[in-house]
Amino acid sequence: MTTPSCLTIDAARRNVSLDGRNPEFYSNPNAVYAALHARSPTFFWEEQKQWFFTGYDHVNGLLRDRRFGRQILHIAAREELGLPEPQAHLKNFDLAEQYSLLEIEPPEHTRLRTLVNRAFVSRHIEKLKPEIAALCHGLIDGFENKGEVELLSAFADIIPVTMIARMIGIPDEMGPQLLKWSHAYVRMYMFSRTKEDEYLADQAAMEFADYVKSVIRDRRANPKDDLLTHMIHTEHKGQYLTEDELVSTTIVLLNAGHEATVHQIGNSVRVILESGIAPEKLFADEAATSRTVEESLRICAPVHIFQRWTLEPAEIDGIEFKRGDKVSLILAAANLDPHKFTYPLTFNPDRNEGANLSFGAGIHFCIGAPLARLELNIALPILFQRLPNLRMDGVPTVKDVYHFHGLDRLDLSW
Repeated sequence: MTTPSCLTIDAARRNVSLDGRNPEFYSNPNAVYAALHARSPTFFWEEQKQWFFTGYDHVNGLLRDRRFGRQILHIAAREELGLPEPQAHLKNFDLAEQYSLLEIEPPEHTRLRTLVNRAFVSRHIEKLKPEIAALCHGLIDGFENKGEVELLSAFADIIPVTMIARMIGIPDEMGPQLLKWSHAYVRMYMFSRTKEDEYLADQAAMEFADYVKSVIRDRRANPKDDLLTHMIHTEHKGQYLTEDELVSTTIVLLNAGHEATVHQIGNSVRVILESGIAPEKLFADEAATSRTVEESLRICAPVHIFQRWTLEPAEIDGIEFKRGDKVSLILAAANLDPHKFTYPLTFNPDRNEGANLSFGAGIHFCIGAPLARLELNIALPILFQRLPNLRMDGVPTVKDVYHFHGLDRLDLSW
């Protein structure tokens, strides 16, 4: 196997040098992951100053290992860990993140997730099928006769943000603004982020929070049949969510509820078209569609990395970790582990080799996974059935947003 030129591996020391902003890497991360699996699946990434795991069993195990967590300041002080003080120019972003389901640990995580979880269980999500299908058909009606489309802006961007906003209780017309806030907000998670990105993210967090607070005030006065009203008025063991908790939870649901799914719609369409497999076979029935969706999630996951703090001393794959160490798990690479999946770089919806890890695992398993899966299982077959001669116009450009993975645009014609 040829090692990509952007990657240097010292297998003996398990050291890797790799520029996360190099287009050769973020345009085709699977090639890098394959080389890492072959030579050093557990490695210290010099540029990130952190240990990374790519093996399926290690990633799956660490996601469930309670010796590792999403936060650490609930058990240790900044001074003890040598962590810097919060930065003043990120105070709005930090406040919005303070009670994020993605960032907190039990017991707070258990309380917040219990209050939200009911809306996302499969039996409730299934009721959205007709609404999602109608939205998909309506969007395609708008461009079908043109013979060409930029799919992300005309289709992929709109479906997830519209559905999660409706569930929460935010009007459809706020969709474009929610997208702007979300895009600015999630730049904080990218390897390529700049100081300007940080200022823009903080501004977006402030505006986002102010808007959510205005909707909260309205729902307190005028309750409706939506998730935000449910979160405001439902108690758990005698406690209600505070306003800050409501804001954090609403923002994370809006961001996580659409950002990754937008990427995955584009990624899936691309990998399906590049596979050369007839869409009528891939979407022959619900079972075939589900296999196609899961295989696309495996081979081109939209979110690549989850990080964990070491909460107590632990040894993983011969590496000793002490409390306060940070480790990273590459979900997208675990999905390509040759010890788990045969010919892992090949798109093969007929494989039956176990679950992908694209939605994580353990207590932080993606709460919106049932919604994301339903949207993909409805949107993809409708798109290919309505536009049977679909083809890509040129090679799509991948966004410089590692560790997310998605396309800048996807130009299609038929």
